[in-house]
Amino acid sequence: MSLRLKTILGIALIEGALLLVLLITMMDFIRDSNYEALRKRAESTVTLFSTMTKDAVLSYDLASLEAFVSEVLRNEDLRYARIVTPDGEVFAQSGEISHFVAGKFAADTEVANVDDNVYDISGSIAEGGEVYGYVQVGLDIGAINASIAAINRWGIALASFEMVLVALFSFVLGGYLTKQLDVLRKTARKVTDGDFDVQVEVKTRDEIGEVSSAFNRMVTSLKSAQTQRDQYESELLELNQSLEERVLKRTRALQAKHVELQETYQSLKDTQAKLLQSEKLASVGVLAAGVAHEINNPIAFVMSNLESLSGYINDYEALIDNYHTLKDEPDDAARQAKLEQIEAKLDQLDYEFVKEDVEDLLKDSAQGTQRVRDIVVGLSEFAQLNQDDSWGMVDLNECIQVTLQLLQGRIPSGCKVRTSLGILSLTYGAAAQLNQALLNVIQNALQAVGEQGSVDIVTKEQSGRLIVSIRDSGTGIAAEELDKVFDPFFTTRAVGEGTGLGLAMAYGIAKDHGGEIKVKSELGKGSQFIIILPIRDETQLASAS
Repeated sequence: MSLRLKTILGIALIEGALLLVLLITMMDFIRDSNYEALRKRAESTVTLFSTMTKDAVLSYDLASLEAFVSEVLRNEDLRYARIVTPDGEVFAQSGEISHFVAGKFAADTEVANVDDNVYDISGSIAEGGEVYGYVQVGLDIGAINASIAAINRWGIALASFEMVLVALFSFVLGGYLTKQLDVLRKTARKVTDGDFDVQVEVKTRDEIGEVSSAFNRMVTSLKSAQTQRDQYESELLELNQSLEERVLKRTRALQAKHVELQETYQSLKDTQAKLLQSEKLASVGVLAAGVAHEINNPIAFVMSNLESLSGYINDYEALIDNYHTLKDEPDDAARQAKLEQIEAKLDQLDYEFVKEDVEDLLKDSAQGTQRVRDIVVGLSEFAQLNQDDSWGMVDLNECIQVTLQLLQGRIPSGCKVRTSLGILSLTYGAAAQLNQALLNVIQNALQAVGEQGSVDIVTKEQSGRLIVSIRDSGTGIAAEELDKVFDPFFTTRAVGEGTGLGLAMAYGIAKDHGGEIKVKSELGKGSQFIIILPIRDETQLASAS
């Protein structure tokens, strides 16, 4: 083998080795630098995304989370973004998430291992050492992979072309090629070190010149990629600053709204308390009118009986005086005349009738005073219950009986009130509140009935619940108004005849006791209100709370 051949082969081997080393080094550098830049950008994106969504996750502000997801997806190379709970439930999501819907989310550890052109990465949303959720994003690496693949193909093509040139022209261009390759090697090293401003001087238009030009274009492409990456990082930093300012502004707005809502809530509570008090006073006025009527009736006939008894007593006193004068009369004729006068007086008074009438008058007067006593005792019990708003074991049947006793004077003469009270268990509640609720519902039924009709009150115990049915034969409620009967201030009566708070108060009391009120009604046939309360004691109420 001649020296020339050895020189040619040596030059060819050296040229091939240098090209191989150069291509491998540059390809590895290009791939690693781009993958490393992508990884850093992905981590920055996740960190920024988790920071700007933390407050919204803690406050469960789904609208803000949706806005943040939409905002972050304005970056063109983001394929999807979503926010999930620690259990994997989705708070908000957007973008192309179909590639992992069938399975669980799996974060990619290395960009080089990605097989679906989407780099999946996740970050935690934590506060005080506790994780409240995760942000998950996918960056499109298809363009980067395509660029790397194109560069690889380009490099391989260039290397192949160079080897052909070396094989054909190494015997005349050995020295020249060695010199040019040395220039390329040095320039490649600078590029490897991050200097993308270097260029290989193109002195000829032959293959070496083309390789140099291709190398320069490759360096220019790398510089462009580097510039684009820096631009992306700059935009992310600006976006981070903008989002932080917007989050702070939104936080201040939410805090102001929170204070405003607290003040409004307190105002509503105060107004509700005043309205409920006015409804209680209205109920007291109705009861007072009924009690006055109930007391006046027995008092009137007791006074009438007392007047009759007073007349009878005067007649008896006159007879007794005559008997006393008869006893002291010494003359028999005068005594006989006195006796005849007394007998005539007895015949005039009808003694047997008076005797029976006195017994009846005394009996009726005793019943009248007993009725007054019962009314006063009932009113006292009701007032005592309403003054004590404490909770304890309550007999619902007793509450109904006390309420009906107080409403006795408000029941029209042509109205029949029928009760069928079943055996009920005691339940834990506030007797004063339950009395008020029953009073409002029963009074509403009596007003609906008017002068003629009936009100049926039935109680029963069923499936661990107490059920009170109050049915009236009144005019009924229109179907379009049924959903409004428990609304505050809603009333079908004329202005000034009702506050519209009675049924709303009864509804609220039933809800406070863990129960409910239902209504059934049909125009012309009457209405039925059903109060349903759970049977429970103080222990069960505490555990439910």
